[in-house]
Amino acid sequence: MENSQLILLGAALAGATLGFLVKHLQVQSAKRRNKEEAGRIITQAKEEAKTIELKAKNEALETRQRAEGDVERKRKDLSREDDRLRSRRTELDQRTEKLEERDQSLNKRQSALDKRTTEMDELRSEIVKKLETVSSMKREEARKVLMDEVERESRNDMARIMRQIEAEAKEEGDRRGRNIIAMAIQRVASEHAGEITTSVVALPSDEMKGRIIGRNGRNIRSFEQAAGVDVIVDDTPEAVTISSFDPVRREVARRSLEKLVLDGRIHPASIEKELKKQQDEVDKAIVEAGEQAVYDAGVPSLHKEIVKVLGRLKYRTSYGQNQLHHAVESSKIAAMIAAELGADVEIAKAGGLLHDLGKAIDANVEGTHAAIGAELAKRHGVNPVVVNAIASHHHEAEQESVEAIIVEAADAISGSRPGARRESLEQYIKRIKALEDLANSYKGVTQSYALQAGREVRIIVRPEDIDDLEAARMARDIAKQIEDTMQYPGQIKVTVLRETRAVDFAK
Repeated sequence: MENSQLILLGAALAGATLGFLVKHLQVQSAKRRNKEEAGRIITQAKEEAKTIELKAKNEALETRQRAEGDVERKRKDLSREDDRLRSRRTELDQRTEKLEERDQSLNKRQSALDKRTTEMDELRSEIVKKLETVSSMKREEARKVLMDEVERESRNDMARIMRQIEAEAKEEGDRRGRNIIAMAIQRVASEHAGEITTSVVALPSDEMKGRIIGRNGRNIRSFEQAAGVDVIVDDTPEAVTISSFDPVRREVARRSLEKLVLDGRIHPASIEKELKKQQDEVDKAIVEAGEQAVYDAGVPSLHKEIVKVLGRLKYRTSYGQNQLHHAVESSKIAAMIAAELGADVEIAKAGGLLHDLGKAIDANVEGTHAAIGAELAKRHGVNPVVVNAIASHHHEAEQESVEAIIVEAADAISGSRPGARRESLEQYIKRIKALEDLANSYKGVTQSYALQAGREVRIIVRPEDIDDLEAARMARDIAKQIEDTMQYPGQIKVTVLRETRAVDFAK
């Protein structure tokens, strides 16, 4: 028993000893592994430290190289700037030297000029004294003679220059004006205004005159009283004449009489009925004519009363030219000229269409047709610029816009173009005589002749009374007086002729 216990005790001791040895070996092995791991980590850390140190050295070297490069570039830039400044300083020094030399040269020249001026003054004084001695004239008298001569030469030079400038301006203006006007007329291409509102009523036979007169003249009296016109029954075969200052009233009477003659039944009752019927038809025709004219001219948004009054121009003529056709034509011409000159086309069209508006009612209202038309247009809300163009197209008012001038030109073009108007022989002779009388009224005029059907007046003056400058002034004054005092189509050329002749005889 004791032996067994001893064996067990020995075995336990042996196991404990063996366990201790195993544990000791394990601890030694762990220590060795830890030491090896620590050595490996230290070695790796040293290698990484060397790598970082090498990288830092490389970056520092690159930074240093870049800094040295920048310093070198700046050094070179500073060197070039220094060279440039040095060169600039040298140029400035050279310029300063040249300026000093020039200043010295100018001082020398100024001294020479002062000396020369002094000599000239002395010489001039000597010449003046000698001239006074030779001419036996005082200095003031000689100066007056010299000034008179200079003035005469200056006046001649002035007249020559004025003629030259006027000729050049007129040539250029005529050229541009002809181009614009020719283009406008060609584009309009209107027919000749040959329509004339006649007041003569044709009759099928002279027996119809008795019916028109009626028993004891009752028919003709009723007709004249109801229509407001005068019926002239004379020796003209197969025709009677209707006379009235109102063209619309005359047209109503003409239509009514034609219808009555065609029907054959002429008595006071039928006269009143026919006159009322024709009055309604004429009123309708007036409105239609006004609307058509507004459409043809391209001027919309006009007041109805303006359109109605405009339509009355269909029965108004001037020198044989129908005034409604003239208004539409003037509107188109004004629009084309305004487009070429860069003016307001709409204003020009409206001014051209309405410029003779007053002629439709001037028989019933006191005043000129320009003033009447302007007042009517203003009362019905027409643009003030257009109103001024209407009022000033015969220079009765001041023209306030270029469109007003264009409207005046378009009116003249439409009225003076070939075939537009006809002038009676009596009026033509009066206009020719008035031109010559006006020219002869000026002092120094010896003869005057109206040429080219009154489109030119040629004036001959005495050369001893009128010099070149005065001749130019006379031409302008006569042209201005013609514009202010006479009525004429187109333009009139004023030519003043001054001729000097020198005659001598060889004996």
